[in-house]
Amino acid sequence: MAKKILIMGLPGSGKSTLANKLAKKIDAEHLEADRVRAIFDDWDFSEEGRQRQAVRMKELAEGSPKQWAIMDFVCPKRDYRDIVNADLIILMDTIEEGRYDDTNKLFEYPINEMGTLNVDYHFMEFASDKQADLIASDLIEFDWRKETVQMLGRWQPWHDGHFALFERCFDKTGQVCIQVRDCQGWDDSNPFNFEEVKENIIAGLTKKGYIYNKHYIVQLVPNIINITYGRKVGYKIEQETFSDEIHDISATAIRKEMGFDK
Repeated sequence: MAKKILIMGLPGSGKSTLANKLAKKIDAEHLEADRVRAIFDDWDFSEEGRQRQAVRMKELAEGSPKQWAIMDFVCPKRDYRDIVNADLIILMDTIEEGRYDDTNKLFEYPINEMGTLNVDYHFMEFASDKQADLIASDLIEFDWRKETVQMLGRWQPWHDGHFALFERCFDKTGQVCIQVRDCQGWDDSNPFNFEEVKENIIAGLTKKGYIYNKHYIVQLVPNIINITYGRKVGYKIEQETFSDEIHDISATAIRKEMGFDK
């Protein structure tokens, strides 16, 4: 399930500008409230209509295939924020009043019992580039100098056996570089292109709680069929062994079930 980011604030406070830039940096789905209302043809701003919109935003975010879903949403009341139950809250506090009087009157600052703001980021200026960089750097922490385990394969498609291998790799160093061989159509098989493979990997690992660009990265590499090394190269190549249940998982059989590899 995608992690939910709420970017809240009055209309005109810069929510959508920040959401657009952040979504590109962290590969998130951007759910803009007005576009969602348009899809459902629901422009009811009564209390009932606003609650209905909060439920929609939550359900769309949780159903996103992406790792992160950004809810770009005024979300003026605590009740609505309780409904969406965001993992991360960003308050755009850049203007004193928005363009709609009813929303201005309704708006409740996210204050906790101690009288302080209960948000993860509180922005009081229009500086979306800097703000997007700050949030992305907090969320994306893959360390290129840290010891890392490499996983090279076709992943056509990603399955539970691959995940079992990933877990072993991750346990060794805490981060993994998953390399995808560029082999779509090679040997009359491998039906998925790199973007499809990457999306499958991210979707599978997101369900298990692993964060893309933090716990692992996914890279496209040539159709590598041999790895050759000399002495004392500073790394090793090893084979992991698993139970018969894991070893018997076959990407070929899965592709046949999906209608490929006749």
